[in-house]
Amino acid sequence: MSKVEIGSLQHLLPILVSVILSIVVIGYANKKLNRAQQEKLVHRFAQLIWMFLVAYHLVYIYLGGYDYATDLPLFLCSFVALIIPVFTYYKKYWMFEILFFWVMGGSFLGVLTPDIPLGFPSFDYFRYWLVHLGLVMIILYYVFVLKYKPNFESVVKSILCLQVYVGVMMLVNYVLDGNYSYLTRRPEAYTFLDYFGVWPYYILYVQLFLIPYFLVIYSPFYVLNKTKS
Repeated sequence: MSKVEIGSLQHLLPILVSVILSIVVIGYANKKLNRAQQEKLVHRFAQLIWMFLVAYHLVYIYLGGYDYATDLPLFLCSFVALIIPVFTYYKKYWMFEILFFWVMGGSFLGVLTPDIPLGFPSFDYFRYWLVHLGLVMIILYYVFVLKYKPNFESVVKSILCLQVYVGVMMLVNYVLDGNYSYLTRRPEAYTFLDYFGVWPYYILYVQLFLIPYFLVIYSPFYVLNKTKS
């Protein structure tokens, strides 16, 4: 099993499957389910992602070789996967505001430039795609089924909360000598971080990049609101 290359079948096939599944599920939920059933469906899916992620780490610990400096579910997408059932249970709008941009910004980039050392059919391969694509599917479900929409203040909240996350991860990396969220060094695989220079400058450049990047993600909702008004 070799690492997943960008543009390979191992990369593109999961994306295609998730796109088809999203269209089918969103269409079914809008036509066949009432509000309570729609919310229950997405919550069950969030629980599935959470259980798969936890099972992956428990199995990894049981088999040995688990390194707390590198293997904890603290990378942004894994961290969001741990808390996503809390959001789908309580359905707080302020959580949606933050998670929308974290997922559509961070997880989406993870989908485009995957960092998977072991490809199909490794456990890590399925964990990676279920987490990254699953989170995107949940957020799209909230937008197109449950009609949640971000606003301009959501951009500000998500960026500010991201600074808190980055600060905590820097502390964790210092204590554990880790590299969570690639704040200590770039990943070995080719990712979007390769466009932002060397460490530590790419941390600052990415922070600055997030402002226009999140605004671009928000722009369709801004245009839609202006059109309606």
